[in-house]
Amino acid sequence: MTSVFVPIVWLIVFTVGLPQLSETIYTPALPDIAKSLQTSEALVEYTLTIYLFGFAIGTLFWGKLSDRLGRKPCILLGIVVFILGSLGCYYSSSIGMLLLSRLIQAFGGSIGSVLGQAVCRDVFHGPALGRMYSAIGSALAVFPAIGPVIGGFLSENYGWQSVFPVLVVFAVILMLLVMLCLPETYPADQRRPVALGSVARRMMRDKKVIGFGLIVAGCNGIIFSYYAEGSFYLIDLLGMSPSAYGLSFIAIALSTMLGGYMSKRMQNAYSSYKIMNYGIWAMIVGSAVLTFFVLLESVYPVSKSFLILATIVTQMLVMFGTCMAASNALAGALGDYKDCIGTALSLFGCFYYAMIALFTFGMGSLHDGTLYPMPLYFLAMSVFMVLIRKLMIQERLVSLNA
Repeated sequence: MTSVFVPIVWLIVFTVGLPQLSETIYTPALPDIAKSLQTSEALVEYTLTIYLFGFAIGTLFWGKLSDRLGRKPCILLGIVVFILGSLGCYYSSSIGMLLLSRLIQAFGGSIGSVLGQAVCRDVFHGPALGRMYSAIGSALAVFPAIGPVIGGFLSENYGWQSVFPVLVVFAVILMLLVMLCLPETYPADQRRPVALGSVARRMMRDKKVIGFGLIVAGCNGIIFSYYAEGSFYLIDLLGMSPSAYGLSFIAIALSTMLGGYMSKRMQNAYSSYKIMNYGIWAMIVGSAVLTFFVLLESVYPVSKSFLILATIVTQMLVMFGTCMAASNALAGALGDYKDCIGTALSLFGCFYYAMIALFTFGMGSLHDGTLYPMPLYFLAMSVFMVLIRKLMIQERLVSLNA
């Protein structure tokens, strides 16, 4: 890797990391938000769902625009929109205003996903791209981890609104770094007009792309469902404090980083497809063990401390698997779309973020104030990914090699 690529790597990490930080920083405060805004817990969980829908819309918009204007100006404009949405969240006095502000915040923050990937694909190719996705997936585990730690401390001491000025500060710092350090990775002389409709039709006929998208969505659906439901599960039902809940994400982050590290090391010996399979099975094992303990508690009394420990340990295994599976699904999805990568990333990102929002909505809909929905939902989602792999990706790969 040449020296000019080093700042690009770190800026990709920070650009993709900011919206992830925004997704998790206020999760320890979800119970307090419900009480403060005098609304239901399910509606508060939907602030994550609408954030993901905003992401889906944003990925479609920014990727297409970046094919025309370049990556750097779109990243800067997206950060400005993210800041406006964060300020709206800070001043929200009703659940409706908070939902709208989260939608705006996500629309701007979506530049992190689609344009972070676009910059990565502009610079890296072949096996280097797979290693890059694994390395970034490992590094990005830090952002979801420090989010609940910061958010738990702030919400416990200064109220839930205090998390949003912190996001504004991070966004301003990122904007300055992009302005000073990020070169344009998609020069004007390489830009070609791409018809959105023709690319969309091409991708809709590609079972492999749809399958990889559903696996990315399934992995992230589990992650965001844990962010949405986990605070009620561990804080309200099992008695953890918001700060202790936030600190638990350090352990989860370490396991996610380990998943990224293992995925990167395995790239030399195994295909991305096989590494993705290992990740899916890790999710199945972790969610199945947690389901067993929760069902056991219904017939044999288990201490809350044990259930807290079992939840965190099994979730570490699940997150280890999601990092392996999602990063390799992302790396393998769009290899046939190099001629229109920005537009393809827009459509692909819009698809899987819309599905993530749908999966997270499903978790909120199942919320019933008991321990059962979350582990059973995670197990069902993991089994769903096995079926998608067999029916849509494996079949397609076999036909291509025939």
